[in-house]
Amino acid sequence: MPTPATDRGDAAAAEEAAAGGARRRCVSCGARVGALFVQYSPGNIRLMKCDECKAVADPYIECEFMIILIDLILHKEKAYRHLLFNMLNLESGDIMGILQKSCLIYILLDAFRISFLKSSKDDWDFSTSLPFAIWTCGKVLMNVLLGSFVFMFIIFLTTRFFLNLSLDMARYKEVLLAILISSYFKLFPILMMIWEFPSSVLFIVEIFVLSSNTVALRVATQSPIARCFGVCFVAHAMKFCTEYCLLHRLYGLY
Repeated sequence: MPTPATDRGDAAAAEEAAAGGARRRCVSCGARVGALFVQYSPGNIRLMKCDECKAVADPYIECEFMIILIDLILHKEKAYRHLLFNMLNLESGDIMGILQKSCLIYILLDAFRISFLKSSKDDWDFSTSLPFAIWTCGKVLMNVLLGSFVFMFIIFLTTRFFLNLSLDMARYKEVLLAILISSYFKLFPILMMIWEFPSSVLFIVEIFVLSSNTVALRVATQSPIARCFGVCFVAHAMKFCTEYCLLHRLYGLY
């Protein structure tokens, strides 16, 4: 005979599913699940199983964030499904706040990378004059915005035709957020402010960003990994060419 606590837990699960829990995903197979867990009391939960693969839908619910971060660095699709669908919930339709903040952070990190490359030249000196400093910052910002525009345009274009996905506004947001969130490796060059690294480390970081973007796109679109790699590789290559032309013309770098 079911206990009152069980009845309340099942009712809570039903409420979660009705409120949008059906859009959650199993981290093992990617199938939609009605609820990730049932809560009987504070601190007392039971993880639900996936109807398709019969595995626990999302074991990361009980994991510390550091464990999730390690699995993200190791490019495990389960960790990306947990992050994109069960934490951020790409399909909720209410991701504009996260999307705006992610775009801002992405642009700032790219600006830092270009500024670091520029700082290797002898003419990086803001003390010369205020107009010079404003002009230099303007060139960096122009480079970042143009490179990011080319990158995202190629991502959307190749996703539409190479992955054969019909993209509406909601899907554009999902793909964009997946790419931005999976670019977290761009945070690592900030360590250069503490320890001194050669500029070649930036290219190694970009390789990790490429691989992370590939896994995130695979999870968000459920497309073959080889096609997702092709989409991300072409986008990164076009962005590199754009930045190469601008940096070579404006700064004489590379």
